[in-house]
Amino acid sequence: MKLEQRCIYCQSPLYSLASGHVKCVTCKRKYSPNKLERDEAVIDAFVEGESAHGAAKRLVLNYQSVSTRYHLLRALAAAHLEHCYSERREEVAEFEEYLYLEASRRSDPEALFDARNFITFCYGARIYNVLLPSLRRFGAQMMDDGADAPYRETFKSFMRNQHIARLSSRENRITEFWAYFERFIKRYKGVSEEQFGLYLKEAEFRFNYERQVMRDTLRRLWIEHK
Repeated sequence: MKLEQRCIYCQSPLYSLASGHVKCVTCKRKYSPNKLERDEAVIDAFVEGESAHGAAKRLVLNYQSVSTRYHLLRALAAAHLEHCYSERREEVAEFEEYLYLEASRRSDPEALFDARNFITFCYGARIYNVLLPSLRRFGAQMMDDGADAPYRETFKSFMRNQHIARLSSRENRITEFWAYFERFIKRYKGVSEEQFGLYLKEAEFRFNYERQVMRDTLRRLWIEHK
């Protein structure tokens, strides 16, 4: 039976199969409309900032399934941002280094070396971030060298010597992103070091695009990935 809908891959007519899947008359690809509908519902939930737990409960889906989809969406968004930046990197006008540490740990001198260090670039009206290596190696080196200076003073000295900056004003698109990122990351109540880069890219993606653009971009990337 021919359907009125068009193939998500090539926009050609579709045929329905006994299995409940559909098949394209041109590219011959098969897929499940029901699964596609669930995927799009998860994409919508992600774009709206709904937690994986909340989306799973509302959509009556398995939490692990939604969480896995969310992880893939972050990875797809990160790859998209890399591609966009690679095409326009010559437009970079400003950049600045940023240290992030959970507010609850900022009074602990020894926690300073657990801070996540990244550089934020501004090109056009968009933001691009590069996550830098962990600062822990500097703390380990100080311990090995038997440094006498307290952690806090040694850390400040390191930052004075290593800080990277090229900002034309104190308030700009980059500082706007940092304020946005601080609000964004707080709702997750702790992100592992291994996952921090993807969450940083998610914040970057949300900051750079309006919701409808996010939704359309993720739907396209999702279909291309399938």
